[in-house]
Amino acid sequence: MITAQYTMPGIHVVDHEREVPLNWFDDGDSRRITVFARELVAPDKKNDDLPLIVYLQGGPGGKSPRPTDRSGWIGELLTTHRVILPDQRGTGRSSRLDARGIQTIEGTQNQADYLACFRADSIVRDLEHLRVAEFGGKRWETLGQSYGGFLTLTYLSQAPQGLAGCYVTGGLASIDPSAAEVYRRTYPRTAVKNRIFRERYPDDVSIVARIADRLDAGDVRLPDGDVLTVRRLQSLGIDFGMKPGFERMHWLFDEAFATGAGDDELSDTFLAQVLARTSFADNPLFAVMQESIYGNAGGGATAWAAQREREQHPEFSESARPLLFTGEMMYPWMFDEIRLLKPFKDAVEKLARREDWSPLYDRDRLRDNAVPVAAAVYYDDMYVDAHLQLDTVSRVGNARGWVTNEFEHDGIGSERVVPRLREMVAEFGGPINDEKGAR
Repeated sequence: MITAQYTMPGIHVVDHEREVPLNWFDDGDSRRITVFARELVAPDKKNDDLPLIVYLQGGPGGKSPRPTDRSGWIGELLTTHRVILPDQRGTGRSSRLDARGIQTIEGTQNQADYLACFRADSIVRDLEHLRVAEFGGKRWETLGQSYGGFLTLTYLSQAPQGLAGCYVTGGLASIDPSAAEVYRRTYPRTAVKNRIFRERYPDDVSIVARIADRLDAGDVRLPDGDVLTVRRLQSLGIDFGMKPGFERMHWLFDEAFATGAGDDELSDTFLAQVLARTSFADNPLFAVMQESIYGNAGGGATAWAAQREREQHPEFSESARPLLFTGEMMYPWMFDEIRLLKPFKDAVEKLARREDWSPLYDRDRLRDNAVPVAAAVYYDDMYVDAHLQLDTVSRVGNARGWVTNEFEHDGIGSERVVPRLREMVAEFGGPINDEKGAR
């Protein structure tokens, strides 16, 4: 259902909403949620019959971009396509689930079961429903960033008939999901990023040590009242996987200490920025579902894999100096210390122990896949191991990888990445269309 239309500079916007089942896999569950998608088209082409491309946002728990102009990959795609920006269920305007929302569900087991409906298989069902009900049922292409690549593999496994072609940037998952294996590979990569940061900004090493020593002394409060601990400070390292992450961290530390308030008092500016970067106010499901995206039929419990692996790396200890920052890892303590995650604590504990996961990938169907897939594999990616991605490329039919160390995980922002992926698909016949049928 179209709920609004308007034109902003360079982009005509159409808003779509649809009710869908909360649980696509249980006909006896009558609960419904809303999924939202924003359609973008060049104003001078709004009446044209254009191919569709749907953006699969990273995350988990990330909403689609809110564009302000036609720059970047959106502008590139608007020259030829209608661009569909869905908010994945639980995010943005798609029945957003936050700290207040989870508390309306009675019982920890009910909360955990509810959260289990926000995984890739359910998101793909939502997308297929939107494709048929809102966009005429013709095949569409996908552009998957990060977790969007995980969704791509699930889509190819469950509903390849809906896909014309797939482009992935830094997010081809292993088709043998294992949170433990992911973290076994990413802790050493994160340690390397820490070393690069120290080499680039050596004077920051002593500043970070001073901050950590002050936090060890106790009673440093963030603006929302949360205590700032050393391990929460370490979690800022998630930004090291992005191209300007080292610089953002450097400038954060540049203003860490208050002037005129004593040598060890942290500034309001610093504390406000730390809160903004670590509160999960805009994306609580990013923390809540981080390990659940690896839960797979027959794979057992994820069991706080990031925490278990961290215990094998004493160099990431809170007492270590130089202090190392962690990456895209979520830990049990976060649900004790971070205000907007606390209401999820008991449900997330149940998810960590859950063993009866639905299957995410169909290996046989992926092996025989006919939908063209082009994937940018960032060799130095801190979040998604390049070698696991290349293994997936070798096991998915009609998939091609472009390996590069020119970009970090946010390489989609470069003007070169999306055009290159489109060229790769075009070089081998282009996307499938409804007239051609599946090749």
